[in-house]
Amino acid sequence: MAVFTEVDNKELEEFWSGYHLGEILSINGIAEGVENSNFFIQTTDKRYILTLFEKRVKPEDLPYFVGLMDHVSQQGFSCPQPMFPHNANPIGSLSNRPALVTSFLHGLSVKKPTVSDCHMLGQALAQFHGAASGFKMHRPNNLSYPSWVEMYQHLEEKLLKHDPTGASLCQQALLRLSQEWPGGLPYGHIHADLFPDNVFFRQGQVSGFIDFYFACQDMLAYDIAICINAWCFEPDGSLNVTKSSSLLSGYQTVRSLENAEREALGLLCLGSSLRFYLTRAHDLIHHDPNWLVTPKNPHDYILRMRTHLRANGASDYGLWS
Repeated sequence: MAVFTEVDNKELEEFWSGYHLGEILSINGIAEGVENSNFFIQTTDKRYILTLFEKRVKPEDLPYFVGLMDHVSQQGFSCPQPMFPHNANPIGSLSNRPALVTSFLHGLSVKKPTVSDCHMLGQALAQFHGAASGFKMHRPNNLSYPSWVEMYQHLEEKLLKHDPTGASLCQQALLRLSQEWPGGLPYGHIHADLFPDNVFFRQGQVSGFIDFYFACQDMLAYDIAICINAWCFEPDGSLNVTKSSSLLSGYQTVRSLENAEREALGLLCLGSSLRFYLTRAHDLIHHDPNWLVTPKNPHDYILRMRTHLRANGASDYGLWS
């Protein structure tokens, strides 16, 4: 279970009195997620989500996350909408944690994405990029290339001892990226964490995105690369090119990729696989047994790194000129 912080009922009632959202009938912790404490709240009005932000989320980043959700929802993109209390500040305090109430987004995530699911994801991702384009706040990606070098150096000794294959692939990836990491590509606000559990479907269509707490500004195509790694690989570690081609074609029904983005796709996928291997390895190595959450296995991203290091070009991902 992924609830880190428990909520006292009296404190919750006082916190909730700042909203016009109905009387609370029930509160239940949400098992999914690894970053924050999330709860379903059923009221006499509607259903809502309460999020308590744990120590890994910086309080100074919260206005960006909340502002981005509010902005894209105002542009017609479906995601949880921040609820504003009487004092008009959506970020409150509960159980000694920053707290946010959002609308409940209907839908279910898919466990085994299909080719059609990938196409619809690509389309929705491009729509999100378009909806976010006018957002004026700034947040750089603090989990991009420079941070990977530092993260690997911090983990290197333990990786060499406990996961020499992963360490070797990280070294190969870092060497290649140090020479070829792209620049000058279309840039904007990205979600940066669009795993299948963060995309909801309803009646066969994408009903919205959730969990914006890694969102930042970076290359738009890097968001695509994250999705390819998260949605288009088979359990044996092989890339399903039919799925990646469908994702890319879905994206391009809304926004066409530039030639430079096509050429850089393999490098961006390699960078994304390195990023998630390193953060998962870090979480596994530094896991606190008192946390009510199981760290994700970094092994899958070893297989992805290997595939991307062998890739020859955009055609390996289903892109053709």
